[in-house]
Order: sequence, then structure tokens, then C-alpha cells
Amino acid sequence: MSDQKRLFLVDAYALIFRGYYAFIKNPRINSKGTDTSAIMGFMNSLLDVIKRERPDHLAVCFDKGGSADRVEMYEAYKANRDATPEAIKIAVPYIQEILKAMHIPIMVKEGYEADDVIGTLSKQAEKEGYQTFMVTPDKDFAQLVSENIFMYRPKSFGGGYEVWGIPEVQKKFEVERPEQVIDFLGMMGDASDNIPGLPGVGEKTAKKFIKAYGSMEGLLANTHELKGKMKEKVEEAKELGILSKKLATIMLDVPVVFNAKDFELDQPDIPKVTEIFQELEFRRLIDNFIKTFAPETAATNAEVAKSVNQTESTSSAGAGQFSLFGSSEEVSATLPNPSEFSRQTLQSTSHFYQSVAPGMATKLFISNLMKQTSVCFDTETTGLNPLTAELVGIAFSWETGKGFYLPFPENKEEAQELIETLRPFFESETIEKVGQNLKYDLKVLAKYNITVQGKLFDTMLAHYLINPDMRHNMDVLAETYLNYSPISIETLIGKKGKNQKSMRDVSLETQTEYAVEDADITWQLKAHFEKELGAANTQKLFDDIEVPLLRVLAAMELEGINLDEKFLNSLSEALNNDISTLEKSIYEGAGEEFNIASPKQLGIILFEKLKLVDKPKKTKTGQYATGEDILSYLAKDNEIIRDILEYRGLAKLKSTYVDALPLQVEPLTGRVHTDYMQTVAATGRLSSNNPNLQNIPIRTERGRQVRKAFVPRNDDYTLLAADYSQIELRIIAALSEEETMIQAFKNGEDIHASTASKVFNVSLEDVTREQRSNAKTVNFGIIYGVSAFGLSNQTDLSRSEAKELIDTYYETYPKLKSYIGKQVDFARDHGYVQTVLGRRRYLQDINSRNGVVRGAAERNAVNAPIQGSAADIIKIAMIRIFNKLNENQYKTKMLLQVHDELVFDVYKPELEAIKTLVKTEMEGAFILSVPLDVEMDIGDNWLEAH
Repeated sequence: MSDQKRLFLVDAYALIFRGYYAFIKNPRINSKGTDTSAIMGFMNSLLDVIKRERPDHLAVCFDKGGSADRVEMYEAYKANRDATPEAIKIAVPYIQEILKAMHIPIMVKEGYEADDVIGTLSKQAEKEGYQTFMVTPDKDFAQLVSENIFMYRPKSFGGGYEVWGIPEVQKKFEVERPEQVIDFLGMMGDASDNIPGLPGVGEKTAKKFIKAYGSMEGLLANTHELKGKMKEKVEEAKELGILSKKLATIMLDVPVVFNAKDFELDQPDIPKVTEIFQELEFRRLIDNFIKTFAPETAATNAEVAKSVNQTESTSSAGAGQFSLFGSSEEVSATLPNPSEFSRQTLQSTSHFYQSVAPGMATKLFISNLMKQTSVCFDTETTGLNPLTAELVGIAFSWETGKGFYLPFPENKEEAQELIETLRPFFESETIEKVGQNLKYDLKVLAKYNITVQGKLFDTMLAHYLINPDMRHNMDVLAETYLNYSPISIETLIGKKGKNQKSMRDVSLETQTEYAVEDADITWQLKAHFEKELGAANTQKLFDDIEVPLLRVLAAMELEGINLDEKFLNSLSEALNNDISTLEKSIYEGAGEEFNIASPKQLGIILFEKLKLVDKPKKTKTGQYATGEDILSYLAKDNEIIRDILEYRGLAKLKSTYVDALPLQVEPLTGRVHTDYMQTVAATGRLSSNNPNLQNIPIRTERGRQVRKAFVPRNDDYTLLAADYSQIELRIIAALSEEETMIQAFKNGEDIHASTASKVFNVSLEDVTREQRSNAKTVNFGIIYGVSAFGLSNQTDLSRSEAKELIDTYYETYPKLKSYIGKQVDFARDHGYVQTVLGRRRYLQDINSRNGVVRGAAERNAVNAPIQGSAADIIKIAMIRIFNKLNENQYKTKMLLQVHDELVFDVYKPELEAIKTLVKTEMEGAFILSVPLDVEMDIGDNWLEAH
């Protein structure tokens, strides 16, 4: 058995679609605006199979023109399918080009599906003594399984693979022989392929019929044994049953030939594949590709791929791994030299980087520095936490290919003396400071009592405005825009972990090359992005919002917020009691004890033992789906489900916040310091991290209590929370120019009650709590493109009632509906939508012929300008309030931003002045036809103030 040759046949489109949808919520868009998700997903899967299995023979099989025979048999075959997403159409030629460069045969035959090509080749290879593995998640292939033909099924993403042989197919489909899978598929039909099947026959019934009658023909010959409506339905659909079986049968006579020599896995054309990957901007995939085909020289080859200095690689990398093709020496001989790659590196580029010695050299350097009008600087530190990191050195550059590195002594007093000599530069109003992620540098320098003054240019923020959907780290930007691969930090200090070195352990010469390269590259990127900001019409947004906000966020993050750890400990105990009570209730409802946190065990209890659903949904791994969306739908009618959802919520609250927050108190300050990220959300919203203070649940009593743990700095202070009231609804009313809604806001009416009054045609006084609640759900749902199905799930309304409510809503607010249509049309014409300040959200899929993909883009076309405008407005308010607090030298500090809310630590004697200042600046941040309204409160903790 071990000597048997193994052939792997890959179902191309199954893996391409799988790869594309894996990235659907976070598509991989490169700098040219190309969606490369499908290519990346497919290549990751292919390389994974090659690494895991080291096949002797391999081919990739494609469809071409669909199945002519099946369409002839049944015109509606696959006619229900949405158009192929554009990203997949773009992907296929690239994938085929990569496969050719990898010397992997592409098997395709006009008028046949890949299933048929794979089926034919599998049977041919079996006759020649091969073991064949069909790489596909498609269950239809189970009919081909034999002693030497297996399914090689990818599990859910990151879950590896499972091999289906005869026993697995017998168990999965409850058949005696794999060929009976054809009868099973014919009986139950297949909605995705539009195979009709027998009416009223689902998975369970099909399995029952197979057990009783063995085949479709056996069933149809014995319909007299069936009872009632089932007998009637099956007898009426006999011809449909036979047709369905034919449609489900994989053909084994496609005119293709298995030629063993052609299918041998061969040494790929590494330079050619790398060139294609570089064009697509696949950085990690180059490493993955080279490691796959030459893992014994992985370190060297990875360095080649990155074009990083080879002397940093180690001979032990890849130990214990295999080389697919002979010895590592033979493989290395086929690998290109760094010079063969088109991307530039430090080794291939002329540069002059110099470290500055103490004394006279430092004085001369600073004298020269002060003559510049714009300088890029980059701090090198002992760690990533700016609150604890110490300066190791600072790099400077103001001319392409040139730069200086000023090393810092370890002694803190000496380091402070050196930074004082640079104070005139950092505090100069006339010298522009350039950097990548300057917020970090500002926070580090603040520890040394240095406040960076003058104009700032942050390349990370600039790129975020130019191309919000791409990644913004410096390596990506350098490779994408400058065709340059910088030195990797890991080559200097090693990978993350206990053995990682500090920058102080690195030689001065290496520090200089690495640090100045960063400053030099950032300086070059600035020149590139300055032009791009103008072209994207986002220069004003950059200058007036994002860069000034950088200073505000740095100050807020340095300030941190006080935490009542004693209260959190008591809350943790209370949660333990709540969770324990819920556990008992769930066990009682289930009639047994089980692991509630295990989706597998939970699924068996709910859907096998309690049978809460007739046809429960399953995940890709075959277990019952128990996600929140599934359970929420069942919660109305089942107490055990309500208990499970509450149990999950409390367990998550306890682990994510109640138990985790005390661990995130910074020992140096005794406070919690969240990190606000400006470049994550494409809408312009800020993201909070380490800890995420924006996701603390506020709809549950226990969730709200977490806010009670955030307290003022001492008894002289109080917390003030200021919250924009319904800002997104006010924005949509203003942008749509919907007079009825605008007037309701101007009159100070409760907008949800006002909407309910109009939609349900009752007076404002007669609006019931339920009517107001339903109107509120629609008001906010409209922004997110709520459907009748979605609305009925969120309320007690039936689907028809929900549809009627949405229709009435649009009749009540006709301009709102017109605005939504105009937004979608604008996006179709321009490829983007924008906020009130011109922040763009690019929508690649707005003209997709695939309904699901296009629908998501259309919802974004409506939502992004509203959510983004709200984000822009609060950013303006934050900048203005921050500046006023500094100008008036108030002791009060702005601490937190949670979407539409700002939290302040207010010095009590300043309270009235601060309340006036905050309300004035927030409500006056942007003038709309609808007044902005801010609600404020104070308290001894955040909950009281909210």
C-alpha cells in the first residue's frame, strides 16, 4: 500500500469559490483595486495540500461551458445560479497562469464539468494501480469513492482535511455502497444545482428509502408500499426521479486521458511564479510557496523572497521538514538570486546611512537638522508598549537614500540629556515632522517630556485615506508603491516570544541600517502619497481631521482611565453565581448535564434529543449550527434557548471584561490605557483595542455594570459622559432632505414615537410601547438595509407584517427611499460613496452580477456615508474640545470615545464651564439642516454618567 503511487485531482472552482467567500467580509484588495481574495484562497489551499501530502501526481480540473448533456436533459439545470462574481472571473486566468508556471497540468474539456473530468481521470488512474484523492468539499463526489479512490475534503477554514473512504461514505449517507449516493442525491434533489429530486423527500426520507429499496429504481418499483400523500407524490414524480438520478450521476467517459508522466509533480518555475505573486502583491504567499517547494532551505529562500540580507538566515530553519525535489543543494541551485527579483532591497540600492557619534558630531548633526523644512524621524525602542518602552535610538532622513541614526545611552539621565539637545527640533513650529504611525512616536517622546510641535505628515494615515481597504503597515506600502522590500525586524531580534531579543542587543551598525532604512522609506512614501491625497480629493480631510486627531488620541491614550478593581472582583463573583444558576436551569431543561460551551454537545441536545427544529442547519464540518443567529430565532419559543443565550453572554462578559480588565491595568500608572486605531474601519470610525472599550455590552443589566468599574482619578474629579442623540438618524434625515423627519427633530419630538405615529396612523399620545419599539427597529434598520425577514426576526412581527411596515415606512418618508436609490446609483457610476467631509468608501462589487455580493455593496453604499459622517463629526468635536482644554489650561481631560459618546475626567470646580464647552463644540461641530443634540450626565462612575 505504501508503494502505491498517489494522484491528487483538485476541483478548481470549488476551491476558488471557497477561497473567495472565506474573505467576503474582509476582501483582499491590492493597490490597483483588484480583489485578489479568490486567487489567494485557492493558492493557500493548493499549497496546503502539497505541503501536507507531497503527492506523486497532481492535476487541477476546471469546468468549461457547463454540462452540455445535462442541460440537454433538463434545461433548468443550474439555471438558478447567480452570475459568477467578477473577482472570480478575474481570478481564473491568473490561477491558470500560476499553475502553468508551477508545471501543474490543467485538465478541462469544453461542455463538461470538473466533476466529470475528475470522475473519468479517477477511474482511469485506478485501473493503472493508482490511489486517487479528489480534493473538493462537494459531497456529490462520494459516489466515486472506491478502495482506491478517496475524497480529500477541506474542513472549515483552518480545520485541515478529512479523507472519506468507503466506511466514511457508508456512515455519512447510510448506504451500503458509494454508488448509492447517486440514488440518495437523485431522491432528495439539489437546490444549488437545480436538480428537482422527488417532491417531499429530504435527507432523512432519502436515507430511509435507500435502506428499504436500495436504489431509485427499487423505490419506484415498490411505490405501492408507500402511504398517503408520499405515495401520491412519488408516483406522480417517477420520471422526475429518474431524470434527477441521471443529472446527479458523475460522467466517467469524458474524452480526457490520464498520462502518468504529464501528471508528475515537478519542480516549478520559481522566478515566474514569484513574478506573478509580486504583481498581485502577495507577500506572505511568496514565502509560503518557496517554503513548500524547498523547506530545508526555508530560511534562505524566505530571505530571497523578501530580498533581505541572506547573512541573517540560519541553517537550522526548516529542520525536520521535507524537500519535495531532491536535496536542498539541488533545490537551492534552481532558486533565483536576490538580483533576479525585480524588487529593490538595501543590498541592491545605493544609500548612505550614518550613525552619529556623541560630542561634536552630534552638535554638527543637530545644527544641520535645524536648517531643514521637513524631516522624517523614527524612534527605535526596547518594546512595543509606548508607556514602558525606552529609546534605543532615533533615525532621521530628509533626502532619498540618505539618513542618520542617533543612538541613545541606556542610562536614563544621559538619555534625557541627549533628548534635550533635540528639543528645539521637536518643538519647532517651522519644521514639518514626517513618520509612519506617528502616534506611537509622540507617546514615546511624551515620556521624555517632549511635545512634538509643527506640521505632521503620517504616511499610515495618508494611505488609509487613499486606499482604506488595503493594509497600511510600512512593509506593504514599501513593496506596493516603491517596489522595495525593507529589512524585517525579525531578522534583527527574532520572532515574538520569550527568546526575542531587545533592540539594545543588536549591533550599532545593524541598528543604523535598519532604523535609517525605515526613515528613508517613509520619507519616499510621503512624496508619493502627497500627490495621491490630492488625486483622491482627501487632502483637507487629512490636514484638518486625521492628523490633528492623532495628537488628541495620543493624549487620551497616555492619560488612561481609573479602574475600580475591587468592584470588578465582586462583579466576577456575582457572575459566577448567575452562571451557576443558569447552568442548573439548562441541565434541567435538557434532562442531563453536558458541556454547554461545546457547540457539538449543545447541538446534539437541542436538535437530536429535544428536537427543537425539524431540519436543523449544519456547519461545514457536519455538526449542528448553534450560532447566535440560529438560537436567537428559536429564543422566543424556548426557555432553554433563552437561558443558553444568557449563559453565553455572561460567560463572555466575565472572560472578556470582568476578569480581563484588571490584568490590563498598567503598573506604571495604575490605569487602563486603550489604544485607538484610526486606520482599521473603512467607514472612518475609530477602533478601540487592548482593551476594546467600545464593545462593552450596554443592553443587559450585567453588561452595564461593567461601566461602573470606570471611575474618576480621585474625589476632586467626576466623570462626564456626552452622547450625540440619534446622530445617524439626524444625518440621514438631513442628507435625504426628508421634511417630515427633519421637522420632527426640530420640534424636539421623540423620533421613534413620531415615526410610529405616522406609520401606524395613530396620534402621538396613543403610540404604544410595542409600536414605538417596532418603529425604532425600522428607523435604525433602514440604515443597514433591513429586510422583511430581518425585521421579523428582530421583532414580534410576522414576515408579511414586517414587509407591510417597511412599505408603509417608505410611503411615509418617500424622500428617504429616493435618497437610498440615489446613493446606490452614485456608487454604480463612481465606484465609491462619500461622507459629508468627502471621506470615500470604495465599493468594488457595486456592479457585480452576483446578487448576494452586489446586495452587500448596495447596503454599504447607504450605510457608509451615514456612519462615516457621524464618525467625521465626532472627530471634529474631539479636536476642538481638546484644543480648548489646552488653551484654557483646564485640569479636565478627555478620556474615552465610544462611537457617538465622549467621556471626560472633570475637575469639579471646572464642571459648569466644561459642560458648556463640550455641548457647544459637539453640537456645533458640523451644521446640518437637522440640529445636533447632545445629552450629558455626570457620575462617580461611567454607568452613572451615561
